Amino acid sequence: MIESNHPNPTSKFNFARILNIFIKPRQSFAEIAGETGSSWLTPMLALSLSGLLGVIVSGYLKARAAMMGEITLPPDWQYWSPDMQNNWMQGQQATQGPVFVYILPIVSVMVGLWLGWLIFSGLLHLGSTLLGGRGSMSGALNVVGWAYLPFAARDLLRVVYILLAQHPIVSAGLSGFASNSVFWAQILSRVDIFFIWSAILLVIGFSLSDGLAKGKSITGVVIVLLILLLAQAGLGALTSSIGGLATSNPIF
Repeated sequence: MIESNHPNPTSKFNFARILNIFIKPRQSFAEIAGETGSSWLTPMLALSLSGLLGVIVSGYLKARAAMMGEITLPPDWQYWSPDMQNNWMQGQQATQGPVFVYILPIVSVMVGLWLGWLIFSGLLHLGSTLLGGRGSMSGALNVVGWAYLPFAARDLLRVVYILLAQHPIVSAGLSGFASNSVFWAQILSRVDIFFIWSAILLVIGFSLSDGLAKGKSITGVVIVLLILLLAQAGLGALTSSIGGLATSNPIF
């Protein structure tokens, strides 16, 4: 029998692979690398749904807390000046409607997720190419989409925690370890076990899809992640210091 050397066809919807990404990551990314076309739609839909669920649950609790006169302060509240704190309190009173509680957060999460996925995939593809990778932009989009799935698990765990605790999460990630530094609080708020888990999946994915050696794959992923972490932390710290508003990213 003559075996075909052609790549496997790609299915747009492969929900069975979601579980396999967690329990058989190397086998799953090997299958992704051997497929033609794009397979990113399934993980991105899962991430969109988990992000949407998180916003709805958090919005409901925030709206209920506002009706009862309860306010959850930002994690870096103690670093703000009295004027910034007063401005924030006034802003909270003016943003209690459904547009601010549900619609704008949903738009922010969706734009951050999809636009961030495109930018992140492009940077990783560029880094892989510079390191000698032979992958394509389409392959990078697939790898990043599937490697993002730990963040969907994080969203679901956060929803469970919020429902049990009956209040939004105040100190995300490792931000509780930041001492008197808004910048470090912004960085550590994005670092947790799911962030590390996703980074490991990215290393596996680009190693298999782009034919990179393990060391080069680690180098490319770590450099891009550090660049994005520093950029996001700097923007978050700047926004916080100027207007008393902290920016957040639905992924990291």
